Order: sequence, then structure tokens, then C-alpha cells
Amino acid sequence: MQIFDLEAQGLRALNATLHAQAETTNQTQWEVVNPRGSHAIAVGLDAPIEVNVKGSTGYYCAGMNKQATVHVHGSAGPGVAENMMSGTVVIDGDASQYAGATGHGGTLVIKGNASSRCGISMKGIDIVVHGNVGHMSAFMAQSGNLVVCGDAGDALGDSIYEARLFVRGSVKSLGADCIEKEMRPEHLEILADLLARGGCDAKPEEFKRYGSARKLYNFHIDNAY
Repeated sequence: MQIFDLEAQGLRALNATLHAQAETTNQTQWEVVNPRGSHAIAVGLDAPIEVNVKGSTGYYCAGMNKQATVHVHGSAGPGVAENMMSGTVVIDGDASQYAGATGHGGTLVIKGNASSRCGISMKGIDIVVHGNVGHMSAFMAQSGNLVVCGDAGDALGDSIYEARLFVRGSVKSLGADCIEKEMRPEHLEILADLLARGGCDAKPEEFKRYGSARKLYNFHIDNAY
């Protein structure tokens, strides 16, 4: 286990050290102490390493992640796991705005609540939220899965493309072109895997599925203002 004191050694040194880890490194376990809400912790990683951040982080933690597992033992500020490509990011607490935005792959697990715009413009990432999500979550979500074990705020899935949204609780309102869809056996199977990966003990049968009505794909004069 490699221990890095962020307060003493600084953010630039931390990220440079983590970036230097090649796929063949034997220094695969890292612990970051004294994060104290610092921004841009563990961004741009591209190695199969595990980074445990012992405390809460500021904005853009674990952005652009590839291969690595980043575990925040606290809460995370705006943009956690933004543009994530692969690997796993786990937040023990809450996540602020646009968690997992534009994510292309990998898994983001938020064990608390997520604020507004969770999964905005997601492009293949899987996001599992144990609590609630705020308004405009999954806005323009293109592909991937968003699982919400709690409730969802206003305008869920506004202008959604082909992402799948699973919500166990209530939805305050659906956004443009987002509708409730049938939960077929294949979706229950997908959801069961997502819940297992997210460490949730909820049952797939307790969820509803939402997705695109596909009415915004082509221009229609009645939609013009």
C-alpha cells in the first residue's frame, strides 16, 4: 500500500505519480490522505490501480478515468467521474451536480444522493445511485444505464436518446420525449447485474424503466415554435 499525503505533497505531485503507473506496475494499491475537499484528485488515470481517497473531494474527481478503481470515502463535488471511459468509481457519500457527465464507459456508484444533471449526456457509462437524483438527470443521455434506487427530480431523461433509466421510487416529472417503458425479462436481467455491481440489495422487480419515445429523432413541423 502506497500512502500519499495530499496536504504535504500536493495535487500536482499526486496526479503525476498516479499517471506514471504503467500497466505492469506492482504499486497497485494507493491511499490518499488529507484530501480536504481538493479539486481534480486522481484525474486522467490509465492503469489498473486502486486509489482510496480518505475523505471528501472537490470538483472533477476521477475525471476521464480509464482502468482504475477510485473509491472516495466521503462525498464528491461537481463533475465526479466526468467523461469516464472505463474502470470503477465509488462515492460513499453524496455527489454534487453532473456526476458521470458524458461518461463513455465504466461504472459509477454513488451510495448517497446525486444532485442535478446526474448522467447528463452519458454515452455508455453505467451509473448506480443508492439514493435520489436531482432535476434534469440523464438529460440528452445517449447510451448506458442510470439506476436510481430512490426518487428522481423534475425533467428526468429530457431529450433522451437510447440510454436506459431504472427508478425504484417516484419521478417528479419526465422530460421531453421520455416515457415509461415496459420492463421485459432482458431488462430485469440487465438491472440485476447493475444492482449487484453497485452493491444494492434492491430487487429488479421494484423498479420502473424509462426511455426515449423516439419522437424527437426527426424534424416534425408540429414541434416547431
